Amino acid sequence: MKLIGSYTSPFVRKISVILLEKGITFEFINEQPYNADTGIAHYNPLGKVPALVTDEGEIWYDSPIIAEYIDLLGVEPAMLPADPKAALKVRQLEALADGIMDAGLVAVRELARPVEQQSETEPLRQREKINRGLDALESYLQDGTLSVDTVNLATIAIACAIGYLNFRHVSPGWCVDRPLLVKLVENLFQRESFARTQPPRA
Repeated sequence: MKLIGSYTSPFVRKISVILLEKGITFEFINEQPYNADTGIAHYNPLGKVPALVTDEGEIWYDSPIIAEYIDLLGVEPAMLPADPKAALKVRQLEALADGIMDAGLVAVRELARPVEQQSETEPLRQREKINRGLDALESYLQDGTLSVDTVNLATIAIACAIGYLNFRHVSPGWCVDRPLLVKLVENLFQRESFARTQPPRA
């Protein structure tokens, strides 16, 4: 099995963590989606990471689809509950975490543009999305929808999203007034799967 992606992508990290948690052996192929000579389009016509190539040569792309495929392999631990509605809720929380990742990526790309071309409002707009998403996650932890001790598709996605915010310094005050979210990610960051997938420092 081959995972194609960038070491700094939170979406790729999410899949790497799931594979490591399940003990599934895979080869990582480092491809930068924004390089002119990238080979990612060979695996995903949209040129986005991650992509997964199975031992049989099947190609899967888009991180929620890849995550679901991996869970369908039946390798423990399961990342989704057996009950369909409960599983749908976990996927919704994954989507919320993925949205935080998307907002972080947009903010980083905007700030990487030449200063004279940067939008004054776009980074602020993305930070507002991030803050609303983090507030929602804290409320889900408060009402018991999420637990600080659970390892599943949603909590892994949340920790990968916050890991990216930390890595790119997008929202340095995210932990203020969100104690349960802090506890959740602290628990996950201590796991070997997260230690092994920390993005490299420049």
